Parts: sequence; C-alpha cells; structure tokens
Amino acid sequence: MQRAARFPAAKREMLIGKSDPSPINSFALAHDVRWLQAKRVASGPHFCKSPLLSRFLLFVVARTLEGRQDEVTERQIGVQVFGRPGNYRTVEDNIVRNYARQLRKRLADHWMHEGYNDSMRIEIPLGGYVPEFVSVETGARPRPLNSSSIPVLVESDRISSKDAGTHNISRSRFYRALAYAALLVAYSVALICVTRFLDSNSRSQSTAHDAESVLWNLIFDPSRSTYIVPPDTGLNLLEDLSHHPLSLSDYIRNRYLEMPLPKIDAHGAEDIRTQRFTGFANLQIVAAMAQRPEYNPGRVFLRFPRDLRFDDLKSANTVILGSACSNPWATAAEQGTNFQIRCGDDMQSSTILNRKPQGGELASYVSHWNEPMHETYALIAFVPNLGGNGRMLLLEGLDVAGTQAAAEALLHSAAVQRILEQARRPNGSLATFEILLRATSIQSNGTGTEVIASRID
Repeated sequence: MQRAARFPAAKREMLIGKSDPSPINSFALAHDVRWLQAKRVASGPHFCKSPLLSRFLLFVVARTLEGRQDEVTERQIGVQVFGRPGNYRTVEDNIVRNYARQLRKRLADHWMHEGYNDSMRIEIPLGGYVPEFVSVETGARPRPLNSSSIPVLVESDRISSKDAGTHNISRSRFYRALAYAALLVAYSVALICVTRFLDSNSRSQSTAHDAESVLWNLIFDPSRSTYIVPPDTGLNLLEDLSHHPLSLSDYIRNRYLEMPLPKIDAHGAEDIRTQRFTGFANLQIVAAMAQRPEYNPGRVFLRFPRDLRFDDLKSANTVILGSACSNPWATAAEQGTNFQIRCGDDMQSSTILNRKPQGGELASYVSHWNEPMHETYALIAFVPNLGGNGRMLLLEGLDVAGTQAAAEALLHSAAVQRILEQARRPNGSLATFEILLRATSIQSNGTGTEVIASRID
C-alpha cells in the first residue's frame, strides 16, 4: 500500500523555495543566449507548474556558464535547490536523482513540442548534472528550395547588352536544369534512406512484437485456465493497522480474521476482515491485459487471492499482481528467483533482495515511501507454475506505483521487449526471466521506469 506523504508537494516546494540558487554574475549572463534559452524553457508550459524543476535547471545552467562546473554536484544541488543541510547523506536521500530523471524527461518533452524549432537545446547527460548546449543546425530540417538557395555568378562588364540577354537566358535554363537535377538526386537519396529505415524498423518491430506475442500466448494458453490474482488490499489494511505481516501459510488458514484491531469499532473491523478490497490501479492493469489479442475471455478468470488454492498454481497459468505484503501468493511464485521482495516486520517498508548481485548491482533495494516524490522499485518475473506444466507471471512493486510501473513496462517498454527477445528459445518458446525496474513515484503513480538488472535462465 502506498504510504501517505508527510507534506503536500506544493507546501514542500514553498518551504524549499526559501533558498536562492540564482547566479552570482547575473550581468554577464544577461546577454548569454544559453542563459536566455534556459530561462525561456524554465518558464515554458512543461516547467511552469514545477518551481523545483525550474530552479534545478537554472541552477545547473548558471553554474556551468560561470565556469563553476565543480559545484554542479548532487550534494550542492540538494543544498542550493532543495534546501537540504550541508552534511546530508546523498546515499540515503535520493531527491536530486529523482528530480534529475524528471528534468531530463521534461526537457525532452519541451524539445518535442514548444522547442521543436529552436536552434539550440539544453541536455542533462546521464551520469551527471552538468548541462550540455547542443546546436541544432537548420540544415537538419527540410526547407523548400527557393531562388536564394541557387548561387548567382557575377558576369564581366565586357559582355555586350545583346550577348548579356542571350547569356542570361542560357544561364537561367542551366540553373533550372541544375536545380531540377539536384532535387531529383536528393529525392532519390531520401527515398532510398526512408525505404531502408522503414524496412529495418519493420523488422525490428516485427521481432519485438513476435517475442511479446510469444509471452502472452504462453500466459493466455487456450489449452488451460489462466487466473489473474490482484492484491488483497483489505489484508494490507489489516497488516498496517496491526503492524504485523501475515505469512502465506497463515493467510491460507484465514488467520486474517483473527488479527486484532483495537482502534476500530466492531462493525468496521468486520468489514475490513471480510470484504474483498483491491486498488483501482489493479483494475487498470487487468483492463490493459484484456486488450491483448491473445486474451481469451473463455479461459481467463479473475480470482481474488482469498479464493485461490495451491492446486490452482499447479494446474493453471497465473498472473499475480502485487508483492507478498498485499498478495501472499507472490511468495509461492518467488521460490527460486534471484530477486525477492521482503516486507518489514513493522509494515513501514519493504525491500527487494538481490540474492546473487552482479557487477554494479546492490544486495538490496529500498523505497523511501514517506516522501511525496520518491524512488521505487519493481519486479517482473516469468517462471514455471508449481506443477511445472504451466507458467506464472509476477508483477510486483515495493508500493502501488511500483506494481503499476511493472505492468506498464511489460506492456509498453522497449527495454523490456529487448529482454523478451533475448529470452526467446530456438523452438520459439521463452526462457524464464526476471527484470528489476526502477521508477519514480509521484502521488502513487509510477513514471520514468527503467530496467536496472535482469536474469535469464
């Protein structure tokens, strides 16, 4: 369950806005086209509703233009832009990294729309915060051919007026022929390039779509039933209120009916214990899956986790949504996987464990759920069912935004599609795989999702 934020985003930005990261040498910057461009972007529609992103952009641009790139660091940005104390730990507080991802996305959106015709663009390369100013040559955009683009030769004064008239007519015909020939060559070259690009792109998309179709054909196998199992949000409420997680074995024994709720009246406690609640985001995920052409409504069933049984996981295919914190059946799906989610004993946090970290990977990943905008993590796992004759697909996150990000990445992300291609076997099937994702949670919505690790068996 997504935790409540301590401060609304608007109030948080008002508090942070007391610091002033304005440039020192403002007079020198006043006439710098790069600074003027940054100010136009910061006041544009993609930034005007986020003062923090605007301040972030102007701070890094100002320091860079002043030759003070050494100050464009995560710590200095945290202090000057976000009001963090000078000794704050960047390892534990990832607010700058979260906002940097949003800044790169907003800049890309700006150049695709309002700034499409700009002759210069500002980019923040991955791995750092020092901006780059990229010139966009006007020749990169097609323009209509006009007379000013045709060179004019200056004739000698020795040409007579009669000869000049004849010569000018001949010259005019020559240049028209030259222009037509140039257009014909340019058209031919462009046609060849476009044809090759479309052919290559078509093959690439065809391969990606084939791998994607293989996955969903295996999940929605018409020869067997498929259960889609959403999270039990009522269980999540019970665990939060009692500060005690429930194991799969206790869940199967209906021990949630016995969990104490001392601060809830008897009627309310009975509703929480017995009603079947799930989140709206889970309905969106199920609806998106139902749009797949492989979806077979006669063989796919929505099954609430309290009604699922172990025999279902042995004989049918299963799609499990949510982590063990709200869907205990995820524990069964995670048997033998490298990435596993563990719920905190006090239900205040959850962690993704990386059993065998590879180069550059961490042993665990934790979400700072109590911030209005925070980094979260999610998992996608495609594994055999418990009977070894079917498949299980697991989409789970450290919070609601994480689970949502996992589903959207599987359905729409090109990065995930590349992993599906790598998992394809010579016989046309798919190997088991796991994907670790990182996303930014903004008001319980996942955005900026990226793949940070994967395993293919």
